[in-house]
Amino acid sequence: MNLEKNKLTLAAFKVEVNNVIFSIDSHHHQLLVLLVKQEEKFFDNQWSLPETLVRNRKPLQEASQSIFFEKIRGNNLYLKQLHTFEILNLDPRVSLESCSVRYISVSYFSLVRFEETELLSIDNDDRTTWYIIQKIPQLFFDHNQTLNYGYQRLSNKLEYILIAFEILPYLFTLNDFDKVYTTFLEKEFADYSNFKSRLLKLGFLIDTERKVSRGTGRPASLYRFDAEAFATFKDKPFIFI
Repeated sequence: MNLEKNKLTLAAFKVEVNNVIFSIDSHHHQLLVLLVKQEEKFFDNQWSLPETLVRNRKPLQEASQSIFFEKIRGNNLYLKQLHTFEILNLDPRVSLESCSVRYISVSYFSLVRFEETELLSIDNDDRTTWYIIQKIPQLFFDHNQTLNYGYQRLSNKLEYILIAFEILPYLFTLNDFDKVYTTFLEKEFADYSNFKSRLLKLGFLIDTERKVSRGTGRPASLYRFDAEAFATFKDKPFIFI
């Protein structure tokens, strides 16, 4: 038997990182995701998630952060690894039979404060834009699948832990908090009064004794999040909806 002939060949890999970046336009009560338009003619100006190929020795999370800060100016960032996908038919210019390199896509999901971010565009040609989640076009490759996976994953986390505080301003009303959850999960609290009472009794919201007037209703109390008081709840399930 020819042992050399039967040796397994180690696969060569290229690693792509992409970001599913969510935000909430609380003024219009809309859930948004950041998309970029591909420029190469092979991709016919299709929209996609922001992405990059990872250079040698560069950590994956650092690559993901680089994507973010190339597209958005902002200080706040909730960033977690989402999933790892094997990509088939990655490049329409190269057939699978002639390509000796396999592609792996590592996806991250992010939440940012819409009002505190600015999109960066070198050419100001609208190639980077926020899309309303219900109006997402057909994205290139498997990015629709990645986006749907990210939405479901983040929805599950929102139902149990307080990611909302990552995208709320430092001072917020309970109505602001409500808008984050109901916009993202697309369902209302079953009993808003009971929810409000339960939330305040937990002790991790501090009443600043300041109020804000919006519209014709009564002034609303402004609260801030107490991370230290919340520490005891961090790893416990607490379903809001």
